[in-house]
Amino acid sequence: MRILTRDLKIERLKGSGPGGQHRNKRETGIRIVHLPTGLVALATERRSQSQNLELAKKRIREKVTQKLAKPKKRKKTNVPRSSNEKRLKNKKNQSVQKNLRKKVDPDSP
Repeated sequence: MRILTRDLKIERLKGSGPGGQHRNKRETGIRIVHLPTGLVALATERRSQSQNLELAKKRIREKVTQKLAKPKKRKKTNVPRSSNEKRLKNKKNQSVQKNLRKKVDPDSP
């Protein structure tokens, strides 16, 4: 799966959280937006902007591949015997309950 560079919007940002001057002074964080799908990948773990860029590219590639992948077709399986018996038993009980709710005709023998 190839992702075209023109489909990506790359933003540089400052990382937040602990890390002191290495984290707060430099724009080492990278946010990549894949414009056709709107997916976003963010990387601020490393102190190097180039390392964060590679990490963000890897993440966006994984996300796009996962989103565009076709799901596997589901294999049909047989219903287990116990489930089938349980379903039929419940159906029979419902039928009995409905028959008990019927009005009794006084003229019937």
